[in-house]
Order: sequence, then C-alpha cells, then structure tokens
Amino acid sequence: MMWVMNFDNEYLIKLAKTRMPFGKYKGRLLIDLPEDYVMWLSRKGFVNDSLGKMLATMYEIQLNGLDDLLKPLR
Repeated sequence: MMWVMNFDNEYLIKLAKTRMPFGKYKGRLLIDLPEDYVMWLSRKGFVNDSLGKMLATMYEIQLNGLDDLLKPLR
C-alpha cells in the first residue's frame, strides 16, 4: 500500500526523534536504521499506523538518497 506523504517540518522533527519500539534495532532512532533493515520491513509490509507511515517515509527517504535532509534535525 502506498501513502501520500503530506508532512511538514513538525512531522520531520517527529520522524527524527522517534525510536524503533521493537525488533533487532529497538531503541535506535528511525533515522539511524540501516537501509537494508528498512527495505526488509518494506518487503514485509508497513502497518497502516503512525509508526508504519514513519517507516514508509524513511524507506522513501533512503531509497531516494535524501538521508542528509534529516541530519540537521538530530
């Protein structure tokens, strides 16, 4: 399922401050998740909740090489 990504600066700040709540990378900031892990999650399918949408956003950011956009938000 594809979501329309409508977000603002507050959403990006929230994305930069949110930690992974489960799994191998529990406790790690979403923006610090390895690309291969985010790709693996994508293949499994993102859940349609706020975390799923943030992970889908991270997938698109990493897929398009836009990781540097989030660095100033750390």
